[in-house]
Amino acid sequence: MRLGAKPRLVEQDEAAVQKFRSVPPGWSYEHDMELGRFLYYSEEELQRRDCIKEHLSSVEVSSETEDCCAAHLTDNQTYTFWESRGPPGQHWVRLNMKKGAIVKKLWLMLDGQAISYIPRRVAVYGGAPNRLQHLRTVLINENSYRDVCILRDMKTHLPVLEIRILECREQGYNVRLRGIKIKSFWEWDLILNADIFQPARLVRYPLLEGVDTDVLYRRAVLIQRFVQLLDSVLHYLVPLSEDSIGTFNALRSMKPFLLLSKQSTALITHCLQSSESTPPHTLPKLHINRHLARQHRANPALDPSCRNTVFTQLYEGLRSSKNNQPLDYRWPTSYIQWWECEFITEGVIDGGGGFRDSLSDVSEELCPSLGDVPVPLPFFVRTSNQGNSSSDTRDMYVPNPSCKDFPKYEWIGQLIGAALRSKELLILSLPALVWKQLAGEEVSWSKDFAAVDSELVKLLEMLERVDREAFEFMFGKELTYTVVQSDQHVVELIPNGSSTVVRYEDRKEFIHLVQKARLEESKEQIAAMRAGLLRVVPQPVLDLLTWQQLEKKVCGDPEITVAELRKFITFEDFSSNDTRIQNFLEALDNFTSEDLSRFLKFVTGRSRLPVQITVYPEVINSNRLDMMPQASTCSCSFYLPNYSSAKTCEEMLRYAVYNCMTIDTDKDPWSE
Repeated sequence: MRLGAKPRLVEQDEAAVQKFRSVPPGWSYEHDMELGRFLYYSEEELQRRDCIKEHLSSVEVSSETEDCCAAHLTDNQTYTFWESRGPPGQHWVRLNMKKGAIVKKLWLMLDGQAISYIPRRVAVYGGAPNRLQHLRTVLINENSYRDVCILRDMKTHLPVLEIRILECREQGYNVRLRGIKIKSFWEWDLILNADIFQPARLVRYPLLEGVDTDVLYRRAVLIQRFVQLLDSVLHYLVPLSEDSIGTFNALRSMKPFLLLSKQSTALITHCLQSSESTPPHTLPKLHINRHLARQHRANPALDPSCRNTVFTQLYEGLRSSKNNQPLDYRWPTSYIQWWECEFITEGVIDGGGGFRDSLSDVSEELCPSLGDVPVPLPFFVRTSNQGNSSSDTRDMYVPNPSCKDFPKYEWIGQLIGAALRSKELLILSLPALVWKQLAGEEVSWSKDFAAVDSELVKLLEMLERVDREAFEFMFGKELTYTVVQSDQHVVELIPNGSSTVVRYEDRKEFIHLVQKARLEESKEQIAAMRAGLLRVVPQPVLDLLTWQQLEKKVCGDPEITVAELRKFITFEDFSSNDTRIQNFLEALDNFTSEDLSRFLKFVTGRSRLPVQITVYPEVINSNRLDMMPQASTCSCSFYLPNYSSAKTCEEMLRYAVYNCMTIDTDKDPWSE
C-alpha cells in the first residue's frame, strides 16, 4: 500500500504528525535515536512464517463445485483445489484476517494442468468489508504456473483481502486454485501497537523511560513511514561510485535512521562490488618470528622501535614484497587470505590459519585485551577510564597524540577497511569518539568523551556550576591554562598557559578550551587512519554506515554467552544450597548477549571477556528482599541480594545494568 494513497491513511498520518509535534518537555534528537534503536533491535527479532492458521480467520468464495470447495485453499495439499462455478469475470476469494494481522506476502498456488482454468489477470482489494479499496492488479506470466506472489509488504492491518479473478487464460469461464499461502505477522510485532512500549520492554532504553506510551507509538509509526519513504529515494541521494558527483553529507542528519533502512545494505554491497580490484596472482609470503614478538610484549621498554612486534614484521615484509607499494585490499570477499605467514620455529603451513593468527596478534598488540599488561606498540594508549574505578567503560584505547608515525596509522586504516570488506576481523577496542570520526560523523563532548575520561567530564560539569567561594577554596591560584592529554603529556591551552592562572569569571572559557583540546588531541592520527580507510572503502559506503555498523563490520559482534560467562564467575561465602545462586544463574540464562555485555560493564567496567568476576552475598541489607544489586568495578566484585524469585532477580539485575551508570565511586574526584 502506498503512503497517502488512501484517505483513511492520510488522516492517520496527519494525526501521527500532530502527535509527533506534541512532545514531552525535554524531548530531544537523542530520544528519537533511542526510539530508532529500539525499533531496529525489535524488528531484528521478528519471526515470520506461513501464518495461514494463525492469522487467517476464514475464507469465502464467490462459488464452488461440490468436490472442489473453499476448504481446499488452506489444506496445504497439492492434489486438491478450489474450482469456481459461474460466468467469467465474477469469481473471487475473500480472506478474513484476524485482528492485528499484517500481510507480508500473499501467494496463489495454481493448477497448471488445465490452461483455461489458470488466471491471467488478478486484482487484490483490501480494507473494511464495506470499504474495499484497490491495492494491486497482477498480470500472471504464462511461465508462472505454480506459486505467484500477488501482494507484498503491507504496512497496516486490513480486515479483509479480496482476490478478484478478472480474466482466465484461453477465455476460460472458471478458475482453479490449489491453495493460498500467506506470510504475515502481528501488528504489535512491527512496533505498531502502544502495548509494545510498556516499561518492561524499555528498560534497555533509559532515555525513553517515563514517556507516554501513546507518544512513543505515534512517533514510532512516523519514523517507520519516514524510513519507508527514505528507502524509496535513497539510491538517488547517494553517489554509487567514487566517480559520482556529490556525497551524502547534506543528509547526514538522517544517518541514524539508516539502521532501519532495507535499501542501505544493498547500496553498500553495490558500492563495494563496483570498487573491487583484481587480487594478486601470488600471495606475499612473510616470515614472522612470534617468539621475538612475545619477548617484546613482556618488556616493550627494551626496544622502543618495536621492530620485533608482529605488526612491524608484517608492515616491513609487505612493503618489501611490493617494492614499497602497499596492497590495495579491495579484493572480492571470496579472496579470503591477504598474505601467507611462515612462523619461524613453529612449523606452520599457512592455509589461512596462520594469516588469521597474525591478524589476531596485530589486534592484541594494538589494543591489548588485558588491562594489566604493557602496550607493545605506540599507536594507541589506554584511556583515562582504564585507571578509573568509577567508569563503566574501562577497556578502551585512543590514538596516541604523541605518535607521529602517520604512514603506519594509514596502514591501520587500510587493515580496518580490509576487515570491513571481508569476513576477517580486526578487534580494536576504540570508543565511539574514534569510530564516529572514522565514519565521518560529528563528535561532541557531552555524548562521546565520557567513554574516554569520565572523571574529567564530571570535573568540568562541577567547575561550571561551582560558586566563587568554592572555586577559590578548591583551586586558589593553582589552576592554570593547561590540560593533561591521554598520553599523559601536559599541553598549554593558550600561549604561556602554564603560568597563567584561571580566574573564576574566565572558567567557562577555560572549560571550552579543555574540551576542544581533548576532543582534538588525536585529530591527526585519526585523519591518517581515515585516509587509509578511504583507500580501501569508497566514500559512499562510509556515508551509508553508522559508526556502530562500521565497528561491528570491522570488529565483529562481541557475542557473549551465559556458558562462556560462567567460566569466569566465582562464588564466595555462599552455602552449597543457597537459593540466591540458583536465582542468579536462572536470571542470567534469560539475558541476551547485549544484556550480558552490560552486566560485564556494571561489574568490571569492561564489555568483553576474559575478565574474572567474584560474586559475594549482600550483607548490608541481608534481611531485606528484592534490593538493587551492587558492584565494585575496581575489584570486579558483584554483591548479590536475596531475591524472592529468579524472575525478580532478572528484572532487578537488568534494570541495574542499564540504568545505574555510576559504579563504585569510592573517592572524591576533587581530592587530588
